[in-house]
Amino acid sequence: MPSNKVEICGVDTSTLPVIKNERMRELFPRVHAGDTEARAEFIRGNLRLVLSVIQRFNNRGESVDDLFQVGCIGLMKAIDHFDLSQNVRFSTYAVPMIIGEIRRYLRDNNPIRVSRSLRDTAYRALRTREELTVRAGKEPKVSEIAQAMELPEGEVAAALEAVQDPVSLFDPVYQDGGDAIYVMDQLRDERVNEEDWVRDLSIQQALNRLAERERSIINRRFFQGRTQMEVAAEIGISQAQVSRLEKSALQQMRRYMQ
Repeated sequence: MPSNKVEICGVDTSTLPVIKNERMRELFPRVHAGDTEARAEFIRGNLRLVLSVIQRFNNRGESVDDLFQVGCIGLMKAIDHFDLSQNVRFSTYAVPMIIGEIRRYLRDNNPIRVSRSLRDTAYRALRTREELTVRAGKEPKVSEIAQAMELPEGEVAAALEAVQDPVSLFDPVYQDGGDAIYVMDQLRDERVNEEDWVRDLSIQQALNRLAERERSIINRRFFQGRTQMEVAAEIGISQAQVSRLEKSALQQMRRYMQ
């Protein structure tokens, strides 16, 4: 997929506007009330978000036009399901929805054969995952999906794994202001525990030198094993901001410990 393509699906991407968060919050009530002009403005103002997402699939040999159209479907689904009362930026909510729509498209066009029953279970699990995500505002665990489907957890996990494309931990998911958010930034490490950190007094001293918000982010990310998306939702900022603050805090700690 050419990454420097300017015209996609007849749209000159170089002229696409960037809509600010404040404007999106103004438009949302009109969009949900059925205002077609507001919806069109909202969609066009977020097409750059779709472009940033499809870049991570540029090594699949897929048509950029097809991926862009599928990504737009994910964008519109995100618009329909986004809850403005949640203290989360729209882009933070929309990116996983767009990625999910593209992955479904790639699975449907995957030459690797998966049994019909396993694929049906996987698609049911994916629908259930989306419903639980919308309901709870966060990604559910496999055990929660299995419970909602009334199926064994192992069966649901195997079905989801069978239809997942392998990805690198260093694949970029979204880029905002030059700082990329990678797959590894969205993963929870269940092995992390507080004792492994506070055992080293110098690390604790470095933590104490951080500002309160940066210290809170480091605590949530590395002591409690939260994902960046979870931290963003908890403290009311975007995932991109969490990523920048986390990197800055870690750099400060390294300088202190050197």
